[in-house]
Amino acid sequence: MSQIKRSANAEKQRRFREKQKDKGKKQVRGYVTPQAMDCYAELSEKTGWTDSEMLSNALRITYAAYKCGQIKLLNEWLKDHQK
Repeated sequence: MSQIKRSANAEKQRRFREKQKDKGKKQVRGYVTPQAMDCYAELSEKTGWTDSEMLSNALRITYAAYKCGQIKLLNEWLKDHQK
């Protein structure tokens, strides 16, 4: 890969990150909206979980809801609590 191509890719990534920040999004393993960031902060404060623990536990909760046939219930709870 040539130096010019690498520089162009780095420049594209930098512009993408700037656009996301301008939209009010913050990167936490991906770009999230301010509302999602509020939920993340609330969960982090209440649980004391790190970013890795948060991701791992979210996956476990979602998988458990799926295995128990409770995805609809989980989605309804999220909607009812405006999350």
